[in-house]
Amino acid sequence: MEAATILEVASGSKLQVEKASPANTEQPEASLKQWVGSPTPQLLPTVEVHPKIWLPRALRQTYIRKVGDTVNLLIPFQGKPKPRATWTHNGCALDTRRVSVRNGEQDSILFIREAQRADSGHYQLCVQLGGLEATATIDILVIERPGPPQSIKLVDVWGSNATLEWTPPQDTGNTTLLGYTVQKADTKSGLWFTVLEQYHRNSCIVSDLIVGNSYAFRVFAENQCGLSETAPVTADLAHIQKAATVYKTKGFAQRDFSEAPRFTQPLADCTTITGYDAQLFCCVRASPRPKIIWLKNKMDIQGNPKYRALSHLGICSLEIRKPGPFDGGIYTCKAVNALGEASVDCRVDVKTPN
Repeated sequence: MEAATILEVASGSKLQVEKASPANTEQPEASLKQWVGSPTPQLLPTVEVHPKIWLPRALRQTYIRKVGDTVNLLIPFQGKPKPRATWTHNGCALDTRRVSVRNGEQDSILFIREAQRADSGHYQLCVQLGGLEATATIDILVIERPGPPQSIKLVDVWGSNATLEWTPPQDTGNTTLLGYTVQKADTKSGLWFTVLEQYHRNSCIVSDLIVGNSYAFRVFAENQCGLSETAPVTADLAHIQKAATVYKTKGFAQRDFSEAPRFTQPLADCTTITGYDAQLFCCVRASPRPKIIWLKNKMDIQGNPKYRALSHLGICSLEIRKPGPFDGGIYTCKAVNALGEASVDCRVDVKTPN
């Protein structure tokens, strides 16, 4: 009797069993049972959404943290069905004692409770779905304060200047140095003052030191975390000596300021009204100080109570008190000293009110 059997396979293929002859009618049944007992082929799931990692912009450059800080990175991705996410550190598996990972449906979280310098390096996230995968690399740098410069030496002192030299620190804190901070302190106050900041060379000249003081110097190394915790101090003090100064006086001829009287401002003619005081002014220059004489119509009026004469710093004045019609005339101011004399005149008119 002819028998034909068809076996449905998950992949859609069909398996047909050939006719069996009467002589061996039991062999096909045994063969079919043997095939059914073999393992079923594994099938790849259908990919609905290709895997892709959305790396935040802040993580596209080196991610810098300080020693002891927490690292908590959330990296979103896509893929359907849920892809398989794995992390590596510098191409090796993560140290689960220090780094923990949580994978969700659409993101993966990398968490380090207290970062150490050994945690620096390249972290790669790989998202796999079927035969497809997406990768993203994050560079993490864990830094700390640098060590102090190894030594500092006072090389030379001249005038009010001092030259210093030092050697770089052995430990830069796992990052590049921003420079050095140089400080000085005088032995009188003992206070430290910053001279240079973020200085890049290993030697410098400190200027404007105060004469008579003695100074010590120290140097800090600096990076993104700040200054080194300690700083080496110069073993020798810089003593700023006071140079001996010799003053040479030049001989000079004594200038003679003596001069004969000379009026720099003459008297001015004036008109006044009867009963109203009038004043006359002039300026004279002379050395030694001249004697001032006032005249009216060439007659000396010194000591006359009707007139009041003053002289101060070369300014001469004459006050005519309540002049009458007979007080008009020519008034003269004469200056006399040992070198000569000079005089100026003016006319004074006294009018009677209508």
